[in-house]
Amino acid sequence: MNPKVLSSHLHLEIFALMIALFAAQGCALTSPSSVSPAIETISPQQPLGPQTKGAEASVIKPAVTLKPVNFGQASWYGPGFTGKKTASGEIFDDRKFTAAHKTLPLGSAAKVTNLSNGKSVKVAINDRGPYAGNRIIDLSRAAAHAIGMIDDGVVQVRIDPLTDEGGVGTDTFD
Repeated sequence: MNPKVLSSHLHLEIFALMIALFAAQGCALTSPSSVSPAIETISPQQPLGPQTKGAEASVIKPAVTLKPVNFGQASWYGPGFTGKKTASGEIFDDRKFTAAHKTLPLGSAAKVTNLSNGKSVKVAINDRGPYAGNRIIDLSRAAAHAIGMIDDGVVQVRIDPLTDEGGVGTDTFD
């Protein structure tokens, strides 16, 4: 083989070997003790951001937390449960705007809209359930009356969980 061709092949092989070594070195894992402080990870216990001695760290909270909207069947309950304790510990009163839901936090509020007529009501979640069929919420008699579902028994609804500002009245329905 021509010495010039052999020399150029050797140079290319050495160059390729050097590139491979540099690439391998860049991809190599380093042990935690060799990690530079500039790129060290922060443990969950360490505060984030600059700290001033004696000052409290400020926490930025989002203005509004987006909550999921649910669609499904609602039913109502009342006569057999009046006077009994709910999951929240309250005594059930079917004249109050309350509801039972499987996952919304007890004490939270929700707006329930009857999809067949557009009527809606704000309720306090004070109980767990429903446990019949594919229903997603059980309303008190007062809440069911407010959205016009007493005669239907079961209707399609939209549930909008509310923030603390949404509020639920303490009104009753007689």
